[in-house]
Amino acid sequence: MKRWKLLPEREAAGRNRAAFQGGSYSLMATAVVLAILVVVNILVSALPATLTKYDISSAKLYSITSNTKVVVNGLQEDVTIYWIVQSGEEDDVIETLLNKYDSLSDHIHVEKKNPDVYPTFAEQYTDETVKNNSLVVECGERSRFIGYDDIYIQEADMYSYSYSTSFDGEGTITSAIDYVVTEDLPQLYVLEGHGEAELPATFSEQIEKENIELNTLSLLTVDAIPEEADCILIYEPSSDLSQEEVDMLTDYTQSGGKLLVMAGPSKESDLTNLYSLLADYGVEPCDGIVVEGDREHYTGYPYVLLPDMYSHAITDSLIAENYYPNMPISTGLLVDESNSAVTTLMTTSDEAFSKVAGYDLTTYEKEDGDIDGPFALAVSIDCGSEGQIVWFSSASFLDDMYNALSSGSNSDVAMNALSSLIGETEAMAIRSKSLNYNYLSISDSTASMLKTIMIGVVPLAYLGMGILVILKRRREQHEAG
Repeated sequence: MKRWKLLPEREAAGRNRAAFQGGSYSLMATAVVLAILVVVNILVSALPATLTKYDISSAKLYSITSNTKVVVNGLQEDVTIYWIVQSGEEDDVIETLLNKYDSLSDHIHVEKKNPDVYPTFAEQYTDETVKNNSLVVECGERSRFIGYDDIYIQEADMYSYSYSTSFDGEGTITSAIDYVVTEDLPQLYVLEGHGEAELPATFSEQIEKENIELNTLSLLTVDAIPEEADCILIYEPSSDLSQEEVDMLTDYTQSGGKLLVMAGPSKESDLTNLYSLLADYGVEPCDGIVVEGDREHYTGYPYVLLPDMYSHAITDSLIAENYYPNMPISTGLLVDESNSAVTTLMTTSDEAFSKVAGYDLTTYEKEDGDIDGPFALAVSIDCGSEGQIVWFSSASFLDDMYNALSSGSNSDVAMNALSSLIGETEAMAIRSKSLNYNYLSISDSTASMLKTIMIGVVPLAYLGMGILVILKRRREQHEAG
């Protein structure tokens, strides 16, 4: 029988001591690592949210744009953002965004107000029904209330008969901060007295969001344009201006005033006096409505134009982001290229022509008497003494339907024009972030090509592949037989 040789007692004790020491070292090392992790975690938690939280959302919901950073970094006064929310009802996206603002500047303080604890707090700022996750931005005696529905915006979708939702947290908060720290807001005067159309709701809301105060102005009741007017807007007049009004506007722009005009073909008047504002700069309007002959330059209908854009402060941001405005129901403008005061912003293709029949047109084909293009659809004019005119030859492009078709590009280019006239403010041009999808504006020819590929080419390709597989298998069976 084999007998096991036992270790001597001294050797066994040594091995036990070594095992104990090894275990002690492992325990100590684990404790040290855990202590380091705890310290690192404490240090990281103390860092601002801008350094510890990264935005990987497709819509960049948690990102702060450079516009906001400029506004916040320029603060000289303390701004308090009150977050009105019940305990446990905090919106994660809003919370993360507020933490970003809080960490951007020592002048910004975020304070939570539970309506269960402070039931009358919001009443001093608004008469509206206050939902959870609403905000109040305050600086001194100035304040602005931001409702939850102003942050998460729901709009009717005319194509799917549903609602699309976008997140405008950064836009509304930065706008509110800019508002409460600014005493003298830009003054925009909207001309009236000529059957002008009402400004579209989306455009009006955008103007308010950009902290521009709207006023109305009738040149028939004043001796001069108000000195505080930073810009005058003429939107879709249905009847012509008088010569006296044109003279006042001419003196205003040549003395450093700013004028924004959005006027398409009129059903009731030829607007001769209004267009005389362009005559001194070599810009001439054409009769009728512009129709595109190039299918790459219109969408849906030949009068819904997809113009080419040229580099300018008004268009550069859209070009960089591949946004394309559309210009429906436009008057063609002929520009004297020798006049250096005029900068063309948008043009049609060479295949465009103007249907002199106007609203009475019966065909989109070119007829005798129609005027050959190309045409300018938007121009910027230097009037001297820092005066400036920006002219869009369509007013319909701001209609909600056409604006939605361009994914908001139409209102963006209009606001860019307005900001260039009154002076650029960093709170402008912060787009809301869609939580659904944006429409893709494509030309008619591209749409036809895609239809052909999807309906014709792809099915035929699959059919051809199927036939080849069948023929190959039959050949293999024949060879095997």
